[in-house]
Amino acid sequence: MRMRILFMGTPDFSVPCLKQLIEDGHQIVGAVTQPDKPKGRGHKLMPPPVKELAMENQIPVFQPESLKNEGFLPELRELNPELIVVVAYGKILPSYILDYPKYGCINVHASLLPQYRGAGPIQWSVINGEAVTGVTTMYMAEALDAGDMILKAETPIGEEETAGELFDRLSEMGAKLLSETVDGILSGNVPREKQDDALATYAPMVNRDTGHIDWTQNAETIRNLIRGTNPWPLSYSLYQGTVMKVLHATKGPDQKGESGEILGADKQGILVACGEGETLLVDEIQMQGSKRMQVRDYLNGHEIAVGTILE
Repeated sequence: MRMRILFMGTPDFSVPCLKQLIEDGHQIVGAVTQPDKPKGRGHKLMPPPVKELAMENQIPVFQPESLKNEGFLPELRELNPELIVVVAYGKILPSYILDYPKYGCINVHASLLPQYRGAGPIQWSVINGEAVTGVTTMYMAEALDAGDMILKAETPIGEEETAGELFDRLSEMGAKLLSETVDGILSGNVPREKQDDALATYAPMVNRDTGHIDWTQNAETIRNLIRGTNPWPLSYSLYQGTVMKVLHATKGPDQKGESGEILGADKQGILVACGEGETLLVDEIQMQGSKRMQVRDYLNGHEIAVGTILE
């Protein structure tokens, strides 16, 4: 049984969900995505990943600058979707869109709601050292990520897993959960559970400042930050006034030193003092104006001054 679905999404995370709906045989009446944005040194306009997939499958693409003041209502009436699926679209949907389709608007969110509502659930679940996360499908409401929950899928977060790696896994999990959810809606056999707002936590969008390392924190807290900001915006510190991005580190031996002090630098990595008498062994970096590399390779042509305090 097929359903007329309008898909709304923008980044890579959305792509497996759209792909799954196409494979499941639903009639995708349109794909709404953010406008093309300039990228790279040439500032060439690049289409969002969802637009690329939609065009490959001859799905009409819509890129409204704004959805306010019923600006998208004429297109909505023409497309006449039975269901709207929203996956990381990037804009708040006004009530005229939420209330339009027969079966409502549903969303795939990359957390176990009501935890980590907001734009950065994957990064913050890693930064905060969570052991488990997952995806939730829900009916959309006007409040941010506060709608009634439908289905959930859980997964452990790996000890060394980065936000980027978790992003890829959750996007595939989300696609499978979306397929089950749409099937349930079609059959009329779908759960609907209100969220407990008292248990809600918020995960704001990460920015460059999120990755600034505070070396007074303990080693595990800093290591989680490094994993949670990889591949973007990346954690960083200042080495002799120059930005040093930190891509990977492991807990080192307990050793006293001033927070941020470089206690050693060799082929194994850069040993840095943290809070609580702990250390981190940084083994992959990206110095300002350079490419990412293993510390052992960086030391072939550069020196790291022991005793320097990372800011």
